[in-house]
Amino acid sequence: MLDRELCQEVLRQVETAAARIVTRFEAIRQVSDFTDSPAGIEKMDAICMMLIVVGESLKHLDKITGGELLSRYPDVDWKNAKGMRDIITHHYANVDATTVFFTCKRKMPRLLETIRRMIREFE
Repeated sequence: MLDRELCQEVLRQVETAAARIVTRFEAIRQVSDFTDSPAGIEKMDAICMMLIVVGESLKHLDKITGGELLSRYPDVDWKNAKGMRDIITHHYANVDATTVFFTCKRKMPRLLETIRRMIREFE
């Protein structure tokens, strides 16, 4: 049986981290904004930390739902969202600013929107 409260808690963790990514990314206009200054590098570091939180939380959500919940929302590439966590965690020195930029720009708004929809549907 699905632990609804635990699922809601994990979904809120994902929502918080994804919202932080979206907010932190607002000032970034191009990849070089991440790489050409100490402030940009710090911003990318902070965003990467939240990407780790998103990926780890999604893995946990998959575990507690037996892989059934995320599959109901195919508009997000959940496999890559979880995989991003592995890349950042295990290969941080090789994290590509371009990949982080396009993940934030193209993937995070949809992921955040979907997570919020999931939270509403759980209420």
